[in-house]
Amino acid sequence: MPTTLSPNVRNSTVAAEQDPREGYRNVPEDDRRAAKKFFDYAHQVAGSGQFDYAIEMFIQGLDKDPEDITEHQNLREVSLKRKASGGKALGFMAATKLRNSKDDKQNMLNAEKLLAFDPGNTDHMVSLMQNAHRAGCYDTVMWIGPELLKANASAKKPEFSKFMILKDVYKSIQEWARAVEACQHAAAMKPDDMDLQTELKNLGAFRTMKEGNYGSSGSFRDSVRDKDSQDKLMQQDKDVQSADFMMQQAAEAEAEWRRDPNEAGKLMKYVDALLKTERPDQENKAIDVLQETFDKSRQFRFRQKMGQVKIAQIARMERSKREEAHKNAGDPALQKELKELQRFRAEEELKEFQLWSENYPTDSKIKYDVATRMFVLGMFNEAIPAFQQVRTDPKYRTDAAIALGRSFLEAGYVDEAVDTLREVIETYVNKGDLKSKEMYYWWARAVEQQGDRAVALKAYSQVAQWDFNYRDVQSRIKNLRSGGGQQPPNAASA
Repeated sequence: MPTTLSPNVRNSTVAAEQDPREGYRNVPEDDRRAAKKFFDYAHQVAGSGQFDYAIEMFIQGLDKDPEDITEHQNLREVSLKRKASGGKALGFMAATKLRNSKDDKQNMLNAEKLLAFDPGNTDHMVSLMQNAHRAGCYDTVMWIGPELLKANASAKKPEFSKFMILKDVYKSIQEWARAVEACQHAAAMKPDDMDLQTELKNLGAFRTMKEGNYGSSGSFRDSVRDKDSQDKLMQQDKDVQSADFMMQQAAEAEAEWRRDPNEAGKLMKYVDALLKTERPDQENKAIDVLQETFDKSRQFRFRQKMGQVKIAQIARMERSKREEAHKNAGDPALQKELKELQRFRAEEELKEFQLWSENYPTDSKIKYDVATRMFVLGMFNEAIPAFQQVRTDPKYRTDAAIALGRSFLEAGYVDEAVDTLREVIETYVNKGDLKSKEMYYWWARAVEQQGDRAVALKAYSQVAQWDFNYRDVQSRIKNLRSGGGQQPPNAASA
């Protein structure tokens, strides 16, 4: 029996016959190559836990190649890791800077950046999808659409309007199967809406007629993409992946790499697949592969990746021990084990960062990591010149100056600590934020140790006015006002 359409949908048959690829935004090869540089750096910094910086690099790469679906997925994975590590959404002021512009692609990127900092926000997903559609980034539409559908469908109160938006966008690019799915969700929320039921029937008719064509494949860049491959790409975006799937991914990545063992990109894809399993045996396998490659190539990036894996393993051990110690707070043996493990972690990280710094001498982030580990380990005389060097980089000027002042204080150079912290206070403009409270607090500590009780009291009072529960400012203010003796610094442990 031939497929029949209602009168309303017959009128739109001509529009449905138009090729949706005509509105697709094609990305020149030069732009794709330019984007890859940003993506490569994004992966590098993400591997060291610099999630915010990685997000910025991904966004800059997507500005060049907004249709690289693999990198959209990688960005989402980084955003989920950031969220799992306690990352928060962008603050109000930062978010307001990402206002809508007249450029649809820029609006898409703004929405994706907001989503990266708040990966469960369906409003950002909607904005990303609609702007991607208007910008002709249809592959991006096909990527974010299932995420939006899944998130809205699983919400405590699914929003009818979002299912309708999904339906309309899919309909406009003739993705009939997905339009049907979205419409089914909407119709289930309003079963008595006869117009909606009719539209669902019509969409199903279009799906039947277009079955097997490129329109249901999900890729406009390549015109045709195998549906199973697309489903696999979508599965990679799930918040929680099954162990079987991750092991399968690792096996496939290994096979691809072994077919072209000299391709570094395929090797790193294999290594990343092994690491995603979070299984020690697979992580050790990754270390062995990296060691073998490093021995052959002498390219330090492979050695650095080995170090990142080892650091991550130790960090996981430390988190586990910390949780155990927290649950058994009255067990002194566990508390001692935790402290020993924390010191071991800092020592191992210091060794790695020093090695990295030797090979990447201009990387200020690594230098800052070296200096902070020295501070944690009580190596204050070594930390002082390290922080002084990092302080010349504008990105770390404030943080390094505060840490430098604390290092001077711990090393017994009280006057130097006072001068260093006073200087950063005078030049810092965001009064009352966390860094401001920190620099005032430690300046007060240094001034108090210097013997100027009145100035110290005023500084503590300023911190208390910003945040009454900050550290021990209440007790220090009371102590100074009562004429009590000076409290010990204990700067490194505070």
